[in-house]
Amino acid sequence: MNILVSACLMDVPCRYSGDGTDFRPLSKLLEDRPDLHPVPLCPEQLGGLPTPRPPAERRGERVVTQAGGDVTEAYRRGGEAAVRLARRLDCRCALMKARSPSCGSGTVYDGTFTHTRIPGDGVTAAALKGAGIPVFDEEHFGDFLNYVNLEG
Repeated sequence: MNILVSACLMDVPCRYSGDGTDFRPLSKLLEDRPDLHPVPLCPEQLGGLPTPRPPAERRGERVVTQAGGDVTEAYRRGGEAAVRLARRLDCRCALMKARSPSCGSGTVYDGTFTHTRIPGDGVTAAALKGAGIPVFDEEHFGDFLNYVNLEG
């Protein structure tokens, strides 16, 4: 089963800060389940943003940097590219980075850069969900495991 995965969760240095995270539960799962095939991507990079890049947060329908720059279009391009990739490679679900303005699923930061969480989805997560692709994040890894165990 192909699974779209935020590349930063696989320790690819693509986060806004220029680093990645080795999300060990995912690494372990992939070692144990050769039938699961990760398709790593960084929607921000797909949308044309550099790494590192200024921190950004959702502010309503927009994505803005802490300095006030509007990066919404780059985030939209990245979300559209992620949907195309997921469809082309028949990805059955996505495991994305929690709270990200691109990848967050169910909760994002509110655009005040005060670490205030609000209900909502990142641009890419919303695009994937709109395309019928289930989206999970590392903070709800158990739900992701249940899904791949049922589907796989």
